[in-house]
Amino acid sequence: MAGGGSAGRVLARAGQGARAVGWGRPLGPEETLGLLEASVVHREGALLALSKPPGLPVLGRPGELSLVTLLPALRRRLGLSAELHVVKAPSRECSGLVLLSGCHRTTEQLQRFFTGARRRGQYPATYRAVTVGVPAEAEGEVRAGLCWQQQGDTTVVVPVLAPGRRSLARKEVKSTLTRYQVLGAAGGCALLQLQPRTAFPEQLPVHLTLLLCPALGDHKHSSRVGKVLGVPFLLPPEAVPTHTQVLDEELLGRLGLSPRQLHHLPLHLHLQQLELPQGPLCTPPPPHFLRTLQRLGLQET
Repeated sequence: MAGGGSAGRVLARAGQGARAVGWGRPLGPEETLGLLEASVVHREGALLALSKPPGLPVLGRPGELSLVTLLPALRRRLGLSAELHVVKAPSRECSGLVLLSGCHRTTEQLQRFFTGARRRGQYPATYRAVTVGVPAEAEGEVRAGLCWQQQGDTTVVVPVLAPGRRSLARKEVKSTLTRYQVLGAAGGCALLQLQPRTAFPEQLPVHLTLLLCPALGDHKHSSRVGKVLGVPFLLPPEAVPTHTQVLDEELLGRLGLSPRQLHHLPLHLHLQQLELPQGPLCTPPPPHFLRTLQRLGLQET
């Protein structure tokens, strides 16, 4: 499906582009642009797909470097005639597949395809996550209402475990569903496959906290999972402020990190596969994700 090249060559290109940059420092516009150009995994007709590094927002705040601000320069570098726009992309903190289009009709067709797939009970997006903790069940579903909640000067996404019919009807709360499967586990950490049936901001990180297994590098929601005598339990969002994820000394040692480096640790949540009308489109996790799997001894069973 990748413009006449083999899948092996496509995946290799994505990895080579990402290897040039470490995660411990911010990237400038030229460096980010070069990384995006090297990480193209599919180019056919009006469609272009690339693998986004973690930390790069799609839209961004005013004056902030973002994927959208780089699209005109990326189009020129790739020699494309039509302006590009985003069809589907993971959130700022996530890495993984970004689907771009130079044709609005193609975009509408794809969006209808994704909506129809969800309505038919299919899961068009597949993520990989490294978690701190292992789910009690090897596979299952997470169902929860999600909503935005004001906390001080910020708004955060919080779970509503038993939403009322009125709040759902008024769309104050959205009913969400994620299917998960444990692909491997070692030393109290796990490699998970996640397939969201619904789409809501920060759905996957919040659902992982409900499993009591926050994603590695989740500095936003992981504080909601506490421990007493090594047993995890869920804390209400309003009871704990957002802070850098806390990892024990043993896990820090296995990751090769010092406590001072911890706040730079990126979110280990990667959009690995999208189902398209022509078939699946895939990209491997970025180098930092693969290094973590190696250090933790995690592999798919």
